[in-house]
Amino acid sequence: MKILLVVYDNLSDTHHFPMGLGYIASVLREAGHEVVIYSQDFHHYPDEHLTEYLDENKFDVIGYSTIAGYYQYRKTLAAAEAINKSKNRPYFILGGHGPAPEPEFYLKKTQADCAVIGEGEETMLEIIDALENKKPFSDILGIAYREGDDVHITPRRPVIEDIDAIPFPAWDLFPIEYYRQKRMPNSLSTDFVMPVLSGRGCKFKCNFCYRLDPGQRIRSDESILEEIERLKKDFGITYIVFIDELLMSSEERTISLCNAMIKNKTNVKWWCNGRLNYAKPDVLAHMKKAGCVFINYGIESMDNDALRNMNKALTVDQVYKGVDATLAAGLSPGLNIIFGNIGETMETLKSGTEFLLKYLDGSQMRTIRPVTPYPGSPLYYHAIKEGLIKDVEDFYENKHLNSDLLAVNFTTESEEDIYRGLLEANEQLIKSYYDKQVENALSSMRSLYLDKNVAFRGFRHR
Repeated sequence: MKILLVVYDNLSDTHHFPMGLGYIASVLREAGHEVVIYSQDFHHYPDEHLTEYLDENKFDVIGYSTIAGYYQYRKTLAAAEAINKSKNRPYFILGGHGPAPEPEFYLKKTQADCAVIGEGEETMLEIIDALENKKPFSDILGIAYREGDDVHITPRRPVIEDIDAIPFPAWDLFPIEYYRQKRMPNSLSTDFVMPVLSGRGCKFKCNFCYRLDPGQRIRSDESILEEIERLKKDFGITYIVFIDELLMSSEERTISLCNAMIKNKTNVKWWCNGRLNYAKPDVLAHMKKAGCVFINYGIESMDNDALRNMNKALTVDQVYKGVDATLAAGLSPGLNIIFGNIGETMETLKSGTEFLLKYLDGSQMRTIRPVTPYPGSPLYYHAIKEGLIKDVEDFYENKHLNSDLLAVNFTTESEEDIYRGLLEANEQLIKSYYDKQVENALSSMRSLYLDKNVAFRGFRHR
């Protein structure tokens, strides 16, 4: 069958490679199907261009994957309208973290034919097989599908245990020359950047996070290194972004991968998501030696009661020790704080702000956003139980209108006080970040004029 996979535009200057669709494209092509990528992100096509494209090119199936979020939800509705207007409308499949927890709502809003719930590689193959051979959709695990106005949801599909067996993403179908230009913390203008998944899932259960699938499955060191070597050889990649939810899932796992990279002489810079309770000097020394230049830490709050309410499995003491150890190892930490979870007060917002200001290093702008109870997360169901959200439609249509505004107030503070607090906190954080940039620019200027630095490339050079 001829299948079109849509990469939507989130209006960023540059975009990350769409890893999920890359895997789907790979397994579909390996099964003998013709796969075409519609790169709206690269070309910044308006939504009506998709209608024209479908009118001019016939496809059997169209796939659209999206995460949860106010922008992504509205973008999905606009894309669905464009697809449904086409004279050659293909069979329309949704996927991703957005539709998965509330597939009936998404199918009715978009009039898509089917939604994949969970991992899509095996499921997509079975959907295409059912379409080709007129098999019943009721036999396919992990989907929701429409029959007229009725939506049927089948039992969840077991996860793919051997994720090493999944073929590498179909990079050649995508504009890699565009994606590899994505800039990341501590990358140079000469670096080419691409993402890699070192595993799937996460073993922790924070209350604000939606797990598409339970548990965590880790790829073998050998498989990861093979993929990196392919990216280096085929696309000149020098910087790897491990985009899975948690590479630092244990001290042993982290050291094992680092030792493999060192032994293999992989020689790339890399970035990963980490856990501060595993940020021990020995672990960090291995990461540094293996090429790590940035570790993104989800801290969320500098208050132990709030961390317990979040089920974060982290303490303030561990945060301070881990960040200090990261800096001592010569690594740059990404420090993320959110505000407004159950039990938080203006004092916790203040402590989070002070923490970020203390450890500002200028490698990444840090601001504080209110927590959002995304559908599927424990916090979402808590909000429904407490009458703070009526249902998924209330969440998307009335509550979650912007990621920097409150969707739900879980605190006892007034919304007015919360917004005043966020304004004051983010004014300090943004000003401090740009003060750091000014300091760096002035330092370069002093080096130019006082030290006669011939390597200086101009004040406006990037």
